[in-house]
Amino acid sequence: MITRRTALAALAAALAGSAVQAQPPHGNWPTGRPITIIVPFSAGGSVDVVARVVAQKLAERLKTSVVVDNVGGAGGAIGVARAVAAAPDGFTLVMGADSPIAIARLVNPAAVKYDALKDLAPIGLVNTAPMVLVARPGLPVNNLADVIKLAHAQPGTLNYATSGIGTVLHLAMELIKEQSHAFITHVPYRGGAQIVTDVVGNQVDLALLVSVTATPQIQSHKVKAIAVTDDKRLAALPDVPTVAETPGFQGYDMVSWTGLFAPAHTPAPIVERLNHELNEILRSEDVKSRMAEQGAVAGSGSAADFGRFVQREQERYARIVKAANIKE
Repeated sequence: MITRRTALAALAAALAGSAVQAQPPHGNWPTGRPITIIVPFSAGGSVDVVARVVAQKLAERLKTSVVVDNVGGAGGAIGVARAVAAAPDGFTLVMGADSPIAIARLVNPAAVKYDALKDLAPIGLVNTAPMVLVARPGLPVNNLADVIKLAHAQPGTLNYATSGIGTVLHLAMELIKEQSHAFITHVPYRGGAQIVTDVVGNQVDLALLVSVTATPQIQSHKVKAIAVTDDKRLAALPDVPTVAETPGFQGYDMVSWTGLFAPAHTPAPIVERLNHELNEILRSEDVKSRMAEQGAVAGSGSAADFGRFVQREQERYARIVKAANIKE
């Protein structure tokens, strides 16, 4: 009798365990309340645009409400910090970008308290986008070799603009300077719109811009296209060479990127479900074409793949920050 009772108890426990595993992950997720995607920048920017596309598609696939919450400030760090502090229940996500996720803490550790590699759970790479180095109309250069030659001939006289200290744009240009031993002064701005105005108006010599901002200015011949930071040319700018095509820059490849994250300790089944749905969204021709209009390439892959990608990127950023002594 004891043996039989023990066996029955074990069977009951096993059946109970199976019943628990058969339940949806984390209770009734994703029903019950809306899912919020924090965008750590103001509305209208490239990260916000892609977040709204993903939110709409995710809502359709999960059959629940998905809202976008713009929490700007401190170069994206405030919004990311809010996501880090949120409950790890699958109802709060963040559309993180390279700078606040993988660079901010390297540049300003006193102010940025979170460690994205530890405090966030990667869900998936949403997109990548190249950057483009442009020059003012009156600058006597036509390519990157010309820029480096002029910088060497007149050290300290050239300057370049980016959207801020510690952005991926800033690091991409500092890597160019490091590899060419050129002295070009950084002029940080608060956003891309004023940069474009000042480059067009010959107020600043060079600027590194995301492709979606640079492309229309180049196509309208308002600025000179110098080089693309990706390892391949842009379809929209087929005549603009990559940085890597310039002698001395072989292997150069840097892009901006955006990815979806959840707070650390979000249950693995929820992360896996979100990764699956995100990959399905990014495979759709509609989403790929909408991203291509911004000069971006839709991402894909597992959550683990994305986590390794972020770690590699942060390691590379750390080397650039240290070499260029970038601080904020």
